[in-house]
Amino acid sequence: MIGLVLAAGAGRRLRPYTDTLPKALVPVDPAGEGTTTVLDLTLGNFAEVGLTDVAIVVGYRKEAVYERKEALERKYGVRLTLIDNDKAEEWNNAYSLWCAREVLKQGAILANGDTVHPVSVEKSLLAARGKGQKIILALDTVKQLADEEMKVVTDPAKGVQKITKLMDPATASGEYIGVTLIEPEAAEELADALKTTFERDPDLYYEDGYQELVNRGFTIDTAPIGDVKWVEIDNHDDLAKGREIACQY
Repeated sequence: MIGLVLAAGAGRRLRPYTDTLPKALVPVDPAGEGTTTVLDLTLGNFAEVGLTDVAIVVGYRKEAVYERKEALERKYGVRLTLIDNDKAEEWNNAYSLWCAREVLKQGAILANGDTVHPVSVEKSLLAARGKGQKIILALDTVKQLADEEMKVVTDPAKGVQKITKLMDPATASGEYIGVTLIEPEAAEELADALKTTFERDPDLYYEDGYQELVNRGFTIDTAPIGDVKWVEIDNHDDLAKGREIACQY
């Protein structure tokens, strides 16, 4: 099993940082000096749970990731493979995850490049394995939900039934936080669902690919992460929260 990070996005709401950096390299250290980024935190988490090979899908300002590759490998004791997304500034992340379809065959813990979270999330996903699950989503069942969150409806017997931002928060079982465990057995079916998704609409998310799988009868499971602090960094308010959280881990 490998680590996998989606780090191709532009994150234009985080300018001026993202004038020269992808979102995953925006500083989350308290001083904002760049000593710690979301990518640093994620690689540290992967290393702590024993993942020594990590693939990173890059696109927007990918040269910044290439420049830091060797230093990151030394710092975290991992081997990095960079996968170029040639449509990172045109298409959404359903295509971005599809670009990693070959490495998914090894099994992966996928983390969005803009999610600050503790290693307990990866540990929760790994602890949930072993009951025939092929895909397990990290689910926050504690947070009060609003309109922007990636909401999930689950059935105790059937797993995920619905995953979308476009639902009444009151009907959701929780929020998908952007971290998934994907077993090798799921790789080909997931890649096909992602391809169907971005061919239907290039602006769709990889979570829409998950919904495509569910619609085909594929079971996607969830693992609750408990009451932990995490944040998806989309704007400067999120970044301030991320810096508060990052210094605690």
